Amino acid sequence: MIVYIPGPLRSYTGKKSELQVAAATLDELLLLLDSDFPGFRFRIVDEQGAIRTHIKIFVDEEQVRSLGTQLRGRSRIHIICALSGGC
Repeated sequence: MIVYIPGPLRSYTGKKSELQVAAATLDELLLLLDSDFPGFRFRIVDEQGAIRTHIKIFVDEEQVRSLGTQLRGRSRIHIICALSGGC
């Protein structure tokens, strides 16, 4: 499957915008990414084990909120970081 990495998280992935990963669940995928790119999972998942509120994850164009979400071999995962700020 392909994981699309947003700009703010590319400093953890060696500037890579796309990664190929094989995993059965979203949680497994994030753990695998964290083993290759330490600190990555912490930017996605909070201390209580939930997806951070400012992070949106889409699996095959459907937003998911559960780390237990099942993945398929051809899934496309988009991680979106909400931006905030003002003038």
